[in-house]
Amino acid sequence: MVDLGASSSDENQAGAELTDTERSILALEKRRWKYPGAKEQAILAELNLGPIAYYQKLNVLIDDPRAIRIEPALTRRLREHRDS
Repeated sequence: MVDLGASSSDENQAGAELTDTERSILALEKRRWKYPGAKEQAILAELNLGPIAYYQKLNVLIDDPRAIRIEPALTRRLREHRDS
């Protein structure tokens, strides 16, 4: 017997949430940094990532439809900055 109760859109919604790391990356990108190097220190302290790994994850994240849905203005600004 086939269960018609669960649809593929239900499965897509279940996986539609960002991970804690992805949310933390977006939160870091919203912050303003007063001193040179402060952002890199925060990346290492808060995410335990080096700058290269952080920016690789960020570049993938800003093209992710989940992140675009949650933070449209931020992801648009970051994509424009990356592509300029």
